[in-house]
Amino acid sequence: MNKPYNNKAWFFILPVFLCVAFSAILPLMTVVNYSVQDILSPTQSVFVGLEWFRAMMRDSELHGALLRQLIFSVCVLLVQIPLGVGLALAMPSKGWKSSASLVVLSMPLLIPWNVVGTIWQIFGRADIGLGGHALHMLGVDYNYASHTLDAWLTVLLMDVWHWTPLVALLGFAGLRSIPDAYYQAAQIDGASRWAVFRYIQLPKMRGVLMIAVLLRFMDSFMIYTEPFVLTGGGPGNSTTFLSQYLTQKAVGQFDLGPAAAFSLIYFLIILLFSFALYNWMQSAGSSGKTTETEHG
Repeated sequence: MNKPYNNKAWFFILPVFLCVAFSAILPLMTVVNYSVQDILSPTQSVFVGLEWFRAMMRDSELHGALLRQLIFSVCVLLVQIPLGVGLALAMPSKGWKSSASLVVLSMPLLIPWNVVGTIWQIFGRADIGLGGHALHMLGVDYNYASHTLDAWLTVLLMDVWHWTPLVALLGFAGLRSIPDAYYQAAQIDGASRWAVFRYIQLPKMRGVLMIAVLLRFMDSFMIYTEPFVLTGGGPGNSTTFLSQYLTQKAVGQFDLGPAAAFSLIYFLIILLFSFALYNWMQSAGSSGKTTETEHG
């Protein structure tokens, strides 16, 4: 006897589908519509096909913004992932100290993005900021408003301060999910601390670290508010990333067609990089499991 199929279950996902359609699909279709038209007036437009896409792909300013964005995102991952894992390993695992550490560590995540930019804007100033004044007292010629390297390092340090706690919290959750039996077996075998990390903790954290890497890559690739408040994209265009370039096109110059075309290119870039990064991490994890099985 076959079990009857209940089609009413589809009604449970209908509200989600409608919300996604309203918040994502409809705006996306509007952007696609603008990307193939030249808007002459609110009531007049001309179909231009892929002209805006070709123009964006040849734009040297876009190429520079993309290069800066890639360098920034790579630096974010190289700093925040190891630092977040280190913080997760150093945190107490039980008791009130663990709870207090989690609360203190989570505080930067509660601060809005524009406030983070304002905090670091003040902090880095030599006249009123603690950080800038301390560097000048040490004889360091630091000025994020006029020196390109100082602006880069300040933006990177600001992002590290703001988002490394997210990586640490994910790593902490992954560590707490490891059964005590693994540690007891390692202690019986006389495994070193590095061996415990290499063969027990790191493989068990692979899932949460994959989430951390993808989240931090996508967030860093879409960063806008913090560097805009801190440096305004300067000095020159040194900290003008893709999101700021897009905003300048859409809002500053009001080039809706090119801005819409670049929005789709921007979306595809993030999608392709995230897909490639996810597949690479999956393959690395699979090869790591195979190696562990062979050693075992």
